[in-house]
Amino acid sequence: VQLVESGGGLVQPGGSLRLSCAASGFTFKYYYMSWVRQAPGKGLEWVSTINGIGSPTWYADSVKGRFTISRDNAKNTAYLQMTSLKSEDTALYYCATSGPGRVDGGSRGQGTQVTVSS
Repeated sequence: VQLVESGGGLVQPGGSLRLSCAASGFTFKYYYMSWVRQAPGKGLEWVSTINGIGSPTWYADSVKGRFTISRDNAKNTAYLQMTSLKSEDTALYYCATSGPGRVDGGSRGQGTQVTVSS
């Protein structure tokens, strides 16, 4: 299993970013895909999960209405579109094969850094 995140960077508050997660080594369409994050000095926080076929989706209350998870099973890629970013969204973002609400279990990538700052 290999998961490679990309798309992170420095963005101003209120800005947007789209993260990507390229997956390989397993049958992508059969797995939940999740995003979890870790802010400096804090533990892992579950952000969002999408079912294998693209629906349903689940979101943490802290990102609901601002983030959108999606996937393209033809490209073995998951995405996280982030809008209206806040300083508290600053974290290392990982994609993972864990289920809804989970921060453990499954496999996780190496992460991509998102920094929200003016």
